Amino acid sequence: MAVTHTSEIKIKVGLDENKVPEALSWTAQDGGVTDEQAKAFLLSVWDAKAKESLRIDLWTKDMPVDEMKLFFHQTLVAMTDTFQRATQDVKMAETMRDFTDYFAEKLDLKKK
Repeated sequence: MAVTHTSEIKIKVGLDENKVPEALSWTAQDGGVTDEQAKAFLLSVWDAKAKESLRIDLWTKDMPVDEMKLFFHQTLVAMTDTFQRATQDVKMAETMRDFTDYFAEKLDLKKK
């Protein structure tokens, strides 16, 4: 199948004098997002030649730790859903959900 359209996602990182992120924003015109502010950003890319995952993990220095914990939990939940859709491996996805529940419980993230 030939590529008929391209789409671009841009991430802008504002750095302090020590090259520590002060500000993060992203734009995805096809998604209707323009210069949206963010406090953290995780990106994984699959290198098919090396058969390994490459990643960029960024967060601003004013990202609160409690929000980072929520961000990680929500990311793990989303990755579990994506894993199940991509692999159809329901049994492993259920195991991953057990872990995300455990993660939330240990960090006291569950809403009471």
